[in-house]
Amino acid sequence: MRKASLRIPENTALHIHRTDSLTDMEQRYIRQTILPEFEPGTQRKLEQAAVLVVGAGALGCACLTYLAAAGIGHIGIVDNDTVSLSNLHRQVLYTESDLGLKKAAVAAQRLKAQNSDLKVTIFEERLCTDNARRIAANYDIIVDGTDNFPTRYLISDLCVFTGKTNVHASILGFRGSVAVFNAPDGKGGRTADYRDLYPHPPRPEDTQNCAEAGVIGALPGILGSMQALEVIKLAGEFGDPLTNRVFTIDTLNYRTFILNIAKDPENPLSGETPRIHDLINYSEFCGLKYEENMKTKTVQDLKNWMDSDQDFQLIDVREDYEYEEANLGGKHIPLGEIPQRFAEIDREKPVIVQCRSGQRSANAIMFLEQNQGFTNLYNLEGGILAWMEQIGELPA
Repeated sequence: MRKASLRIPENTALHIHRTDSLTDMEQRYIRQTILPEFEPGTQRKLEQAAVLVVGAGALGCACLTYLAAAGIGHIGIVDNDTVSLSNLHRQVLYTESDLGLKKAAVAAQRLKAQNSDLKVTIFEERLCTDNARRIAANYDIIVDGTDNFPTRYLISDLCVFTGKTNVHASILGFRGSVAVFNAPDGKGGRTADYRDLYPHPPRPEDTQNCAEAGVIGALPGILGSMQALEVIKLAGEFGDPLTNRVFTIDTLNYRTFILNIAKDPENPLSGETPRIHDLINYSEFCGLKYEENMKTKTVQDLKNWMDSDQDFQLIDVREDYEYEEANLGGKHIPLGEIPQRFAEIDREKPVIVQCRSGQRSANAIMFLEQNQGFTNLYNLEGGILAWMEQIGELPA
């Protein structure tokens, strides 16, 4: 049988890279440094980069692995959770021998074993308003590997207030998305941030997390790797990062689309007239449940107080667009601004708090009672929907 032979067309230029004369560092990264996009000095930029990854769970495991492999010089890991058996189907940095151990410490050990030149700093604490600025101080890029809205908004706000880039991803079921928020735009400003897409946190009853809805294990591997790629492009200053865009993929059928977003002048944090001026600990009121002993008033009680000129204050915690569509004449303080604007709420006279149906106003009251010591608050049962159904005409 005649042996096959390799025939090289004439005039073909061969680029042969000898590795026997390279340093260990050069050999480690040779497969990426030979890329045309990797200009001289790009690898050095990665070595000088400092990246904070919040969450060492499913997204974090994939992202951390490839950041370390690519040569990102300093990685911070924020996570106070421990490894559990249900983590192992998607959080691939951990093994059965790690059950019960702190994720941040185990992840750091695995990353150092992969790349001994890496500097890793761990923060075995939950990110909150009290520690966020301290933890993020030495990092330029923050990777959001979380799965809950309170921390997601905290990271976004932190990046805006401190001028850091937010590399975001979210996953649920078979679908995921990734985006780069608040990056330098090359003109002295910043690209769109998370609140340009979602100005305020959703209602707790409208959301699910992976523990409730499930997630296929390979999905965070895909999205977390994409986060790492965006970090590498940002730190290395090459390519076209996902700024002012959100990439979404449905892995059941591999349908993808890109949503273009722009700066919103009504953004409550970075718009033309900002209404939020400091970090908000959303975990203090997101997801709070209605208390049966909460003081309430019916819409008929409210109407009677209005008709009799009762001395009281009415607070409307709905969003701007809801208030503009229809309102009962109350003072407008959206739920997301309650932690900062509580001083505008009277402590002496009775205060009725209302929203659309009574859920958000109940959350606001619980936050104010538990964190600011209010004792004079009443929840409007059924909110403005009950008013429209039972009273009908809006107050003049």
